[in-house]
Amino acid sequence: MGAAGILGLVFGSMAGLFVLMVIGVAVFASSSRPDTTTPVAIPTYSPYERPSERVDPSSPDRPTARPTARPTGRPTATRTTDTTVNPPARVTLNTSLRDNTVYRAGALPRLSCRAGDASIYSHTQLKALILRTGKCMDRAWGPALRRQGIAFSPPGYAIASGRGRGACGDYPSRGSIVPYYCPRNNTIYASTSAVVRGNGTMRGYGQIVSWHGAISSIMSHEYGHHVQNITGLMDSWWRETLDTGGRGQKLALSRKLELQATCFGGMWMRSVAASYPISTAGRSRLFWFNGQVGDHPGYPRDHGSPVNNHRWFRQGWERSRVYQCNTWLASSTSTS
Repeated sequence: MGAAGILGLVFGSMAGLFVLMVIGVAVFASSSRPDTTTPVAIPTYSPYERPSERVDPSSPDRPTARPTARPTGRPTATRTTDTTVNPPARVTLNTSLRDNTVYRAGALPRLSCRAGDASIYSHTQLKALILRTGKCMDRAWGPALRRQGIAFSPPGYAIASGRGRGACGDYPSRGSIVPYYCPRNNTIYASTSAVVRGNGTMRGYGQIVSWHGAISSIMSHEYGHHVQNITGLMDSWWRETLDTGGRGQKLALSRKLELQATCFGGMWMRSVAASYPISTAGRSRLFWFNGQVGDHPGYPRDHGSPVNNHRWFRQGWERSRVYQCNTWLASSTSTS
């Protein structure tokens, strides 16, 4: 399968993006039961420490942009440097998948971020919650990345009540409930009606649980893609995808990318748990909910199984360190 094909799977159709498993009445009734799946205890290494080196902007060692071999018109990752909030000095950043500079960032700060009593069934209230929690994610990730010399700029948002057209395609597309992150313009797109009530035969997240915390965890996953984009992880994923021949290998790389975003999302949800607030029961619901979404039978296996999606969300929540979200060092079993 060619590069255009895998991009079509990941960014074009978005059908695999957190699509829902077919959930019966018995599963709904079991939502209050405590989960017993333990998070994956990986990776076991510690982040390396190495002083940053200043380099000339024209240096060949400077991280490169996405390869020009990307098919015309498909999403491209862009990196924005805001000199008003980032130091002008340039540092050598490791943008690789396995040793990326972002893994030095440690934990996210504990922030006050109140969700209030927003109803997910109200477009106005859900949109306001998405935008408000997005600013909280900026406050958490921005300083953490800047401390490592990574230029930070927040993502944009396009939140519609019904349908819309984005830089990476219409939303919601057929067979998709969105939301999705578009690296072409660093924007998160979402249709509140599709997210909550579904799209066609695709169940909405609101049909699993009515609590807004579940929707916020989905949005924190999309924000995780933004972190991957501005740290070079997405660039490196794309380059490795281009260099990989087999369809199965390309899908395996896609799953690692998606499960890492889930882990980043779990980190952020933990950072605001006290103020959001997320009670002990709410935490169990989050864990359970993240075990209900993932690759659906009949769709490309590009996001990871529900079991592993659950595990990586818990990995981010319980380990709460960026380097613990290094899916690129994880076993194929834990990223299947």
